[in-house]
Amino acid sequence: MQSLWMLVASFLFSIMGVCVKLAGDYYTTAEIVLCRGLIGVTVITALVLARGGTFRTPFPRDHLIRGGIGVISLWMWFYSFSLLPIATATTLNYMSSIWIAAMLFVAGWWQGSKKFEWGLAGTVLLSFIGVALLMRPSLNADQLLGGVIALCSGVLSALVYLQVRKLGLLGEPEYRVVFYFSLTGLVAGLAGNMATGKIPLLHAHTPVGALLVITIGLTATLAQIAMTRAYRLGNTLLTANLQYAGIVFASLFGVFIWDDAPGWMGWTGMAIILVSGILATFHNQRSSRNAAKNVPKVDPIATEV
Repeated sequence: MQSLWMLVASFLFSIMGVCVKLAGDYYTTAEIVLCRGLIGVTVITALVLARGGTFRTPFPRDHLIRGGIGVISLWMWFYSFSLLPIATATTLNYMSSIWIAAMLFVAGWWQGSKKFEWGLAGTVLLSFIGVALLMRPSLNADQLLGGVIALCSGVLSALVYLQVRKLGLLGEPEYRVVFYFSLTGLVAGLAGNMATGKIPLLHAHTPVGALLVITIGLTATLAQIAMTRAYRLGNTLLTANLQYAGIVFASLFGVFIWDDAPGWMGWTGMAIILVSGILATFHNQRSSRNAAKNVPKVDPIATEV
């Protein structure tokens, strides 16, 4: 199951999130974005030089769209943290899977296709119920702006994931997709620092702070590669569903590091997320078997959307 690469990505992203939270005591958000992009570009470049490959791409426009929307979504999500409780901002951003299901439904309806998987979309909705229980968000009237920003971040994230899927189906390798996104983040981080009149990273550093930003860059790069592979080779809605596992991983890290127990509602939400992921997996396997019986020798990637 190629979609299970999203579990790897979710775990790495959760580690990255912990490091971002800790690194906030040492670096600004713009510096963290810059370091994440810089390390990603460095790692991918080293891999290409060592193993061969090229950065030349026949799809520069698609990379520009993916990188531009992705960085905007990232910045909006981070900014919403300053306006909302973290639980609220995270939950609204993780609605991206719901938006993916909605976008695929609209696309299928518009094209007259009957390939939209209602059962799998239902598991996505079930997962969001679990996220809501786990995060227990609350949105007051004075937090409307932050809520809109976080919600838009989730919509943009959905567009990013579908763009990643498109690049994968076009045959673009994972390393190239991650490289250009990292490069976009590097440029955006530099621009963000320059916009505030600051020279990035030109201040005292500590071993702990340096280790945190290096870990952020490495885990983000590996997670991006795993996520890109999942969307390229796996089922779109199943992959989107499995990203919710990141909430479970993050919650467990919160318990062990900050003694932030989620309570009975939180544990119930985690259980719902895991169950919905299992249901989505079985549903996808059954659909794949039926497709293989009815349409022999069909391209397994082409039947996923």
